[in-house]
This record gives sequence, structure tokens and C-alpha cells, in this order.
Amino acid sequence: MTFKEHISGNIAYLERPGSGGPTLVMLHGVGSNAASFVPLLPHLPRDWRIVAWNAPGYCGSAPLDADWPLASDYAEALKAFLDRLELDRVFLAGHSLGCLMAASFASTHRDRVAHLLLSSPALGHGVPRGAALSAAAQARIDDLESLGAEKFAALRAPRLVFEPEANTDIVDRVRHGMAQVSVPGYPQAACMLASGRLLDDAERLQVPTDVIVGAEDVVTPPDSARRAHSALRQPWRGALTLVPGAGHALYQQSPAAFAAALEAFAETAG
Repeated sequence: MTFKEHISGNIAYLERPGSGGPTLVMLHGVGSNAASFVPLLPHLPRDWRIVAWNAPGYCGSAPLDADWPLASDYAEALKAFLDRLELDRVFLAGHSLGCLMAASFASTHRDRVAHLLLSSPALGHGVPRGAALSAAAQARIDDLESLGAEKFAALRAPRLVFEPEANTDIVDRVRHGMAQVSVPGYPQAACMLASGRLLDDAERLQVPTDVIVGAEDVVTPPDSARRAHSALRQPWRGALTLVPGAGHALYQQSPAAFAAALEAFAETAG
């Protein structure tokens, strides 16, 4: 079975029905969308229910009200989304910027998360809301505005893939997803990245949490993943996995390894 498109309230999402297994909810990164998880589906158990949202402001989902939202604003949007789907307790996987959303949600609503996976975690830049944006976040917004989405994606996509010249199909897939970003959703997400403080939420987590990263990731390098993993407290700190031969677009470049990490924590959760 493949993903089918749905809308719940103000959120567009993709879903693959399950048959008695756990429900996995996946949160994409700043330059992506729910469809980026399609290559992962054949590697996940067929009895799992898989839900991938388009974050607020992405691919049919309504943007948030604030020009500069915080991770907690996305977390509350996620709570409302799960409430509408009547999902009381889920496996939750965030990728890159999605880790900021996932950790904020899990730190506030730990009863709703059976297990958390932080994939290629973006730590955030720690800029107070209302201050000048971090240079990296401002550059994202400026590049999108000056280049347009297609050229913006063509410029940035190869950096997300290890050995892009040998993996042009993956680069094309990443570029296609990134070319769908738009205003105001992307600038809002870039602002959230600027103010994000993943390590603070990681310290507060009381949910079993694993971390996974591509060994060749130059966007959120393994050292960042190690910092996130070290911030987790016992007994909640789970596995730290480095996937060889994979860059930032981890679940697209190494879907089998990513799925194996998900299945491992499902087994741990019982």
C-alpha cells in the first residue's frame, strides 16, 4: 500500500493504513514535505499505520498565525492534529527541523509519545524571538526570495546527499521536494530554526528517545547528533546510530537503515 492524501482541519497529510500495528507519525524538515517519506514505505512493516504531515505552511497546510513561531507553536499544532485523528499515543519521528517540533511536543505531552526518534537533528540557533535572525536563517529566507523556489532548491539540494554526483536520482527527489516550499511557511520555519533550542527540550524529555544521523551529513553533522544524544537523561536515552554512506537526506538515501532504527525501537517499546 502507498500513501493517500488527506486533509484534517488545516493540515494536509499523507497516510498509509495499518492493520493492528503501531502508528508512526513523521515530521519532515525545513526544506521538505510529507511526500519525502515515500521511499521509506516499502521498508516499514505493513501492519504499521504511517502518518506524515505537511507542517503548517507546507503543501496545502495552513501557516501558523505568528510571523516568528516557536517550536512550541508547531508542537501545539501537532497536538491539535493528533487530536483530530484520535491518536492518543504514537511513535514519533522527526527529521532535521522536525526534531525541534517533535522534541517540543514530546517534552510537553509525554503521555502521547511511546517512543521518539530524532533523525539528523537540527539543534536550532538559540536566537530570542524578535531579535535579529541568525545569519544562517536569514540566508535561507533571502535565497528563497531572490532566487525563487526552483533555483533555490537546485542550489541547496546536492548538499543534502552524500556523493551527489553518484546519486542524482536522490538529489532530484530532494530538489523536487524543496522546490515546493513557499511563503510564508518556509520563512516561518526558518525563524523557528533561528530560535530553536533542541538541547533544552532534550534535557526535559521523559520519553524513550533514539538518535540517528548520516555519517556523512554536512548539514547537521554527527557531532550535533552526539550533543543531542548526550543531552538526553537516563533512563530515557536510547541508541545513537551513525549510518555510513548517508548524508542529511538520511531516510531518502538509506531508507532500509532508517526503517531498521524505527523497528528496533518498536521492539524495545514492546
